[in-house]
Amino acid sequence: MAGPLLPPMLGVVLVNHRGAAATIECLESLLRCPLQMKIVVVDPGSADDSAARLRDWVAGRWPPVAESREMLAFSTPPMAKPIAMAEVPANAVGAGPMAPLSLIVSPEELTVTGASNLGLRHLRADPRLSTFWLLASDTVVTPESPAALLARMLATPRVGMCGTVVRHYWAPDRMKALNGASFTLLRGVVKWLGGEEPATIRYSPQDVADATDFVAGASIAVSREFLDAVGPMADGYDGELETADWAWRNRRLGGDSFEIAFAHGATIFHKGDGALDADDPLHRLSPAADHRRTRARLAFIWQFSRPLWPWHWLLCWGWVLRRLARRKPRHAAAIARAAFGLKP
Repeated sequence: MAGPLLPPMLGVVLVNHRGAAATIECLESLLRCPLQMKIVVVDPGSADDSAARLRDWVAGRWPPVAESREMLAFSTPPMAKPIAMAEVPANAVGAGPMAPLSLIVSPEELTVTGASNLGLRHLRADPRLSTFWLLASDTVVTPESPAALLARMLATPRVGMCGTVVRHYWAPDRMKALNGASFTLLRGVVKWLGGEEPATIRYSPQDVADATDFVAGASIAVSREFLDAVGPMADGYDGELETADWAWRNRRLGGDSFEIAFAHGATIFHKGDGALDADDPLHRLSPAADHRRTRARLAFIWQFSRPLWPWHWLLCWGWVLRRLARRKPRHAAAIARAAFGLKP
Protein backbone atom coordinates (compact mmCIF):
# COMPACT_ATOMS: atom_id res chain seq x y z
CA MET A 1 0.00 0.00 0.00
CA ALA A 2 1.41 3.35 -1.04
CA GLY A 3 2.09 5.86 1.67
CA PRO A 4 0.62 9.38 1.75
CA LEU A 5 1.90 11.87 -0.81
CA LEU A 6 4.44 14.22 0.68
CA PRO A 7 3.93 17.95 0.13
CA PRO A 8 6.32 19.55 -2.36
CA MET A 9 9.58 20.55 -0.72
CA LEU A 10 11.52 21.68 -3.79
CA GLY A 11 10.90 24.95 -5.60
CA VAL A 12 12.48 25.56 -9.02
CA VAL A 13 13.23 28.94 -10.60
CA LEU A 14 13.75 29.26 -14.36
CA VAL A 15 14.55 32.60 -15.96
CA ASN A 16 13.37 32.80 -19.56
CA HIS A 17 15.47 35.42 -21.35
CA ARG A 18 14.41 35.56 -25.00
CA GLY A 19 14.55 31.79 -25.25
CA ALA A 20 11.07 30.27 -25.02
CA ALA A 21 12.01 27.17 -27.05
CA ALA A 22 14.85 26.27 -24.67
CA THR A 23 12.70 27.01 -21.61
CA ILE A 24 9.94 24.77 -22.93
CA GLU A 25 12.41 21.92 -23.52
CA CYS A 26 13.64 22.35 -19.93
CA LEU A 27 10.08 22.35 -18.57
CA GLU A 28 9.22 19.21 -20.50
CA SER A 29 12.16 17.44 -18.85
CA LEU A 30 11.25 18.75 -15.37
CA LEU A 31 7.59 17.75 -15.62
CA ARG A 32 8.65 14.16 -16.38
CA CYS A 33 10.42 13.87 -13.03
CA PRO A 34 8.51 11.86 -10.41
CA LEU A 35 9.27 14.32 -7.60
CA GLN A 36 6.49 16.81 -6.92
CA MET A 37 7.80 20.36 -7.30
CA LYS A 38 6.71 23.96 -7.52
CA ILE A 39 8.12 25.59 -10.65
CA VAL A 40 8.14 29.30 -11.44
CA VAL A 41 9.22 30.75 -14.78
CA VAL A 42 10.25 34.40 -14.68
CA ASP A 43 10.37 36.40 -17.88
CA PRO A 44 12.60 39.42 -17.11
CA GLY A 45 10.96 41.75 -19.62
CA SER A 46 12.28 39.91 -22.65
CA ALA A 47 10.39 42.18 -25.07
CA ASP A 48 9.74 39.30 -27.45
CA ASP A 49 6.98 36.70 -27.84
CA SER A 50 8.32 34.37 -25.13
CA ALA A 51 5.33 34.74 -22.82
CA ALA A 52 2.93 34.10 -25.68
CA ARG A 53 4.86 30.99 -26.70
CA LEU A 54 4.75 29.66 -23.15
CA ARG A 55 0.98 30.20 -23.07
CA ASP A 56 0.66 28.40 -26.41
CA TRP A 57 2.80 25.54 -25.13
CA VAL A 58 0.71 24.85 -22.01
CA ALA A 59 -2.41 24.99 -24.22
CA GLY A 60 -0.92 22.48 -26.65
CA ARG A 61 -0.58 24.94 -29.53
CA TRP A 62 3.23 25.06 -29.51
CA PRO A 63 5.04 21.72 -29.73
CA PRO A 64 8.34 21.36 -27.86
CA VAL A 65 11.40 20.66 -29.97
CA ALA A 66 14.59 19.07 -28.63
CA GLU A 67 17.59 20.73 -30.23
CA SER A 68 19.74 17.59 -30.02
CA ARG A 69 18.80 14.06 -30.99
CA GLU A 70 20.82 12.79 -28.03
CA MET A 71 18.59 14.78 -25.68
CA LEU A 72 15.25 13.60 -27.10
CA ALA A 73 14.69 11.05 -24.33
CA PHE A 74 14.46 13.78 -21.69
CA SER A 75 11.72 15.88 -23.30
CA THR A 76 9.76 13.66 -25.69
CA PRO A 77 7.11 12.54 -26.26
CA PRO A 78 5.50 15.83 -25.18
CA MET A 79 3.58 15.95 -21.89
CA ALA A 80 -0.18 15.77 -22.21
CA LYS A 81 -1.76 19.19 -22.72
CA PRO A 82 -3.27 21.44 -21.56
CA ILE A 83 -1.05 22.05 -18.54
CA ALA A 84 -2.28 24.37 -15.83
CA MET A 85 -0.09 27.46 -15.49
CA ALA A 86 -0.89 30.35 -13.16
CA GLU A 87 0.17 33.83 -14.26
CA VAL A 88 1.31 35.97 -11.36
CA PRO A 89 1.62 39.76 -11.75
CA ALA A 90 5.02 41.03 -10.67
CA ASN A 91 3.35 43.22 -8.03
CA ALA A 92 1.53 40.20 -6.54
CA VAL A 93 4.50 37.88 -6.13
CA GLY A 94 4.09 35.59 -3.13
CA ALA A 95 0.39 36.30 -2.69
CA GLY A 96 -2.35 33.70 -2.92
CA PRO A 97 -2.10 29.93 -3.42
CA MET A 98 1.08 28.56 -5.00
CA ALA A 99 0.42 26.74 -8.29
CA PRO A 100 2.61 23.81 -9.42
CA LEU A 101 3.64 25.90 -12.45
CA SER A 102 3.64 29.70 -12.44
CA LEU A 103 4.68 32.41 -14.90
CA ILE A 104 5.80 35.86 -13.81
CA VAL A 105 6.28 38.42 -16.57
CA SER A 106 8.18 41.48 -15.38
CA PRO A 107 6.82 44.78 -16.77
CA GLU A 108 10.36 46.18 -16.71
CA GLU A 109 13.63 44.67 -17.85
CA LEU A 110 15.51 42.79 -15.15
CA THR A 111 18.91 41.14 -15.07
CA VAL A 112 18.96 37.36 -14.83
CA THR A 113 19.95 37.75 -11.18
CA GLY A 114 17.11 40.17 -10.50
CA ALA A 115 14.65 37.80 -12.16
CA SER A 116 16.01 34.87 -10.14
CA ASN A 117 15.52 36.82 -6.92
CA LEU A 118 11.95 37.63 -7.98
CA GLY A 119 11.26 33.94 -8.49
CA LEU A 120 12.81 33.11 -5.13
CA ARG A 121 10.64 35.70 -3.41
CA HIS A 122 7.56 34.10 -4.92
CA LEU A 123 8.50 30.55 -3.89
CA ARG A 124 9.58 31.49 -0.37
CA ALA A 125 5.98 32.47 0.35
CA ASP A 126 5.13 28.75 0.41
CA PRO A 127 6.28 27.54 3.86
CA ARG A 128 6.31 23.91 2.69
CA LEU A 129 9.26 24.53 0.39
CA SER A 130 12.57 23.88 2.11
CA THR A 131 14.91 23.96 -0.90
CA PHE A 132 15.10 26.28 -3.89
CA TRP A 133 16.77 25.24 -7.14
CA LEU A 134 17.97 27.96 -9.51
CA LEU A 135 18.22 26.17 -12.83
CA ALA A 136 19.36 27.66 -16.13
CA SER A 137 16.49 27.58 -18.62
CA ASP A 138 18.77 26.27 -21.39
CA THR A 139 19.17 22.90 -19.66
CA VAL A 140 17.48 19.52 -19.53
CA VAL A 141 17.44 17.35 -16.42
CA THR A 142 17.48 13.61 -15.88
CA PRO A 143 14.32 12.22 -14.21
CA GLU A 144 16.05 11.34 -10.94
CA SER A 145 17.85 14.68 -10.54
CA PRO A 146 15.31 16.68 -8.49
CA ALA A 147 14.86 13.88 -5.95
CA ALA A 148 18.62 13.31 -5.68
CA LEU A 149 19.23 17.03 -5.19
CA LEU A 150 16.55 17.34 -2.51
CA ALA A 151 17.76 14.22 -0.71
CA ARG A 152 21.29 15.61 -0.53
CA MET A 153 20.07 18.95 0.78
CA LEU A 154 18.04 17.24 3.52
CA ALA A 155 20.77 14.76 4.49
CA THR A 156 22.80 17.26 6.55
CA PRO A 157 21.20 20.05 8.61
CA ARG A 158 23.88 22.65 7.84
CA VAL A 159 23.92 22.26 4.05
CA GLY A 160 23.09 25.65 2.58
CA MET A 161 24.29 25.41 -1.02
CA CYS A 162 24.42 22.43 -3.34
CA GLY A 163 25.22 21.78 -6.98
CA THR A 164 24.93 18.90 -9.40
CA VAL A 165 26.82 17.23 -12.20
CA VAL A 166 26.72 19.61 -15.18
CA ARG A 167 27.45 18.10 -18.58
CA HIS A 168 27.54 19.66 -22.03
CA TYR A 169 24.21 19.52 -23.84
CA TRP A 170 25.89 19.40 -27.24
CA ALA A 171 28.60 16.98 -26.11
CA PRO A 172 27.02 14.95 -23.29
CA ASP A 173 30.07 12.71 -22.99
CA ARG A 174 32.01 15.68 -21.50
CA MET A 175 31.69 17.48 -18.19
CA LYS A 176 31.16 21.20 -17.86
CA ALA A 177 31.52 21.10 -14.08
CA LEU A 178 31.27 18.82 -11.09
CA ASN A 179 29.26 20.91 -8.64
CA GLY A 180 31.05 24.20 -9.26
CA ALA A 181 34.44 25.86 -9.26
CA SER A 182 37.46 26.81 -7.26
CA PHE A 183 38.43 30.48 -7.23
CA THR A 184 41.81 31.91 -6.27
CA LEU A 185 41.64 35.42 -4.89
CA LEU A 186 45.26 36.14 -5.82
CA ARG A 187 44.94 35.29 -9.52
CA GLY A 188 41.21 35.77 -9.94
CA VAL A 189 40.98 32.52 -11.89
CA VAL A 190 37.85 30.41 -12.01
CA LYS A 191 38.59 26.69 -12.45
CA TRP A 192 35.57 24.49 -13.08
CA LEU A 193 35.96 21.21 -11.22
CA GLY A 194 36.05 18.34 -13.68
CA GLY A 195 35.63 20.77 -16.58
CA GLU A 196 36.07 19.16 -20.01
CA GLU A 197 36.81 15.76 -18.47
CA PRO A 198 35.01 12.70 -19.89
CA ALA A 199 31.64 11.99 -18.30
CA THR A 200 33.04 8.64 -17.11
CA ILE A 201 35.64 10.34 -14.88
CA ARG A 202 36.01 8.74 -11.44
CA TYR A 203 35.83 11.09 -8.47
CA SER A 204 35.05 11.27 -4.77
CA PRO A 205 31.85 13.28 -4.17
CA GLN A 206 33.18 14.45 -0.81
CA ASP A 207 36.46 15.62 -2.35
CA VAL A 208 34.50 17.54 -4.98
CA ALA A 209 32.34 19.19 -2.31
CA ASP A 210 35.43 20.11 -0.27
CA ALA A 211 37.12 21.65 -3.33
CA THR A 212 34.07 23.75 -4.30
CA ASP A 213 34.46 27.45 -3.55
CA PHE A 214 31.18 28.28 -5.27
CA VAL A 215 28.47 26.32 -7.05
CA ALA A 216 27.87 26.65 -10.79
CA GLY A 217 25.10 29.14 -11.50
CA ALA A 218 23.52 26.85 -14.09
CA SER A 219 22.38 24.51 -11.31
CA ILE A 220 22.49 25.72 -7.72
CA ALA A 221 20.20 24.84 -4.84
CA VAL A 222 19.99 26.78 -1.58
CA SER A 223 18.10 26.11 1.62
CA ARG A 224 15.47 28.33 3.20
CA GLU A 225 17.75 28.80 6.23
CA PHE A 226 20.58 29.91 3.94
CA LEU A 227 18.37 32.53 2.30
CA ASP A 228 17.18 33.77 5.68
CA ALA A 229 20.76 34.18 6.94
CA VAL A 230 22.67 35.24 3.81
CA GLY A 231 19.94 36.91 1.77
CA PRO A 232 19.27 36.86 -2.00
CA MET A 233 21.88 36.98 -4.73
CA ALA A 234 23.70 40.25 -5.25
CA ASP A 235 22.51 41.90 -8.45
CA GLY A 236 25.23 43.65 -10.41
CA TYR A 237 28.05 41.24 -11.21
CA ASP A 238 26.68 40.31 -14.64
CA GLY A 239 29.04 37.35 -14.85
CA GLU A 240 29.59 33.97 -13.24
CA LEU A 241 30.47 35.45 -9.83
CA GLU A 242 26.95 36.01 -8.47
CA THR A 243 27.06 32.60 -6.80
CA ALA A 244 30.65 33.24 -5.67
CA ASP A 245 29.40 36.37 -3.91
CA TRP A 246 26.72 34.22 -2.25
CA ALA A 247 29.39 31.74 -1.09
CA TRP A 248 31.74 34.42 0.26
CA ARG A 249 28.91 36.17 2.12
CA ASN A 250 28.15 32.80 3.68
CA ARG A 251 31.82 32.51 4.73
CA ARG A 252 31.53 35.80 6.57
CA LEU A 253 29.09 34.11 8.96
CA GLY A 254 32.08 32.32 10.46
CA GLY A 255 30.98 29.54 12.78
CA ASP A 256 27.38 29.99 11.68
CA SER A 257 28.17 29.49 7.99
CA PHE A 258 26.50 26.78 5.93
CA GLU A 259 28.16 23.82 4.21
CA ILE A 260 28.47 23.40 0.45
CA ALA A 261 27.33 19.96 -0.69
CA PHE A 262 27.41 18.06 -3.99
CA ALA A 263 24.43 16.06 -5.30
CA HIS A 264 26.41 13.66 -7.47
CA GLY A 265 23.24 11.68 -8.26
CA ALA A 266 21.74 14.66 -10.09
CA THR A 267 22.78 15.47 -13.66
CA ILE A 268 21.80 18.33 -15.93
CA PHE A 269 22.82 19.02 -19.52
CA HIS A 270 23.58 22.67 -20.18
CA LYS A 271 23.76 24.45 -23.53
CA GLY A 272 25.30 27.76 -22.51
CA ASP A 273 28.82 28.87 -23.42
CA GLY A 274 31.86 26.66 -23.71
CA ALA A 275 33.92 26.00 -20.60
CA LEU A 276 36.49 28.61 -19.61
CA ASP A 277 40.18 27.91 -19.86
CA ALA A 278 41.52 27.59 -16.32
CA ASP A 279 44.64 29.59 -17.22
CA ASP A 280 42.79 32.28 -19.17
CA PRO A 281 39.51 33.34 -17.53
CA LEU A 282 38.62 35.39 -20.60
CA HIS A 283 39.08 32.60 -23.16
CA ARG A 284 36.39 32.07 -25.83
CA LEU A 285 34.38 35.13 -24.87
CA SER A 286 32.96 37.93 -26.97
CA PRO A 287 34.22 41.50 -26.35
CA ALA A 288 31.00 42.26 -24.45
CA ALA A 289 31.51 39.18 -22.27
CA ASP A 290 35.15 40.17 -21.70
CA HIS A 291 33.91 43.52 -20.45
CA ARG A 292 31.22 42.05 -18.18
CA ARG A 293 33.43 39.44 -16.59
CA THR A 294 36.35 41.81 -16.07
CA ARG A 295 34.04 44.18 -14.23
CA ALA A 296 32.58 41.26 -12.26
CA ARG A 297 36.01 40.16 -11.05
CA LEU A 298 37.04 43.67 -10.07
CA ALA A 299 33.74 44.18 -8.22
CA PHE A 300 34.11 40.85 -6.44
CA ILE A 301 37.67 41.56 -5.30
CA TRP A 302 36.65 45.05 -4.14
CA GLN A 303 33.88 43.52 -2.05
CA PHE A 304 35.77 40.63 -0.45
CA SER A 305 39.53 41.31 -0.68
CA ARG A 306 40.00 45.05 -1.13
CA PRO A 307 43.78 45.10 -0.50
CA LEU A 308 44.18 42.91 -3.62
CA TRP A 309 42.15 45.22 -5.84
CA PRO A 310 45.14 47.24 -7.22
CA TRP A 311 46.85 43.97 -8.12
CA HIS A 312 43.77 42.77 -9.97
CA TRP A 313 43.48 46.09 -11.78
CA LEU A 314 47.04 45.51 -13.04
CA LEU A 315 46.09 41.96 -14.04
CA CYS A 316 43.49 43.47 -16.36
CA TRP A 317 46.30 45.04 -18.38
CA GLY A 318 47.97 41.65 -18.62
CA TRP A 319 44.73 40.36 -20.15
CA VAL A 320 44.75 43.35 -22.52
CA LEU A 321 48.26 42.50 -23.70
CA ARG A 322 47.30 38.85 -24.12
CA ARG A 323 44.34 39.83 -26.27
CA LEU A 324 46.50 42.10 -28.38
CA ALA A 325 49.03 39.29 -28.83
CA ARG A 326 46.19 37.16 -30.13
CA ARG A 327 45.23 39.95 -32.55
CA LYS A 328 41.94 40.70 -30.81
CA PRO A 329 41.98 44.49 -30.36
CA ARG A 330 38.20 44.72 -29.75
CA HIS A 331 38.55 42.34 -26.80
CA ALA A 332 41.53 44.27 -25.47
CA ALA A 333 39.58 47.54 -25.71
CA ALA A 334 36.60 45.99 -23.89
CA ILE A 335 38.79 44.86 -20.98
CA ALA A 336 40.52 48.25 -20.81
CA ARG A 337 37.17 50.05 -20.68
CA ALA A 338 36.04 47.71 -17.90
CA ALA A 339 39.19 48.53 -15.90
CA PHE A 340 38.21 52.22 -15.97
CA GLY A 341 34.55 51.48 -15.18
CA LEU A 342 33.40 52.56 -18.65
CA LYS A 343 30.57 51.05 -20.65
CA PRO A 344 31.40 48.61 -23.49
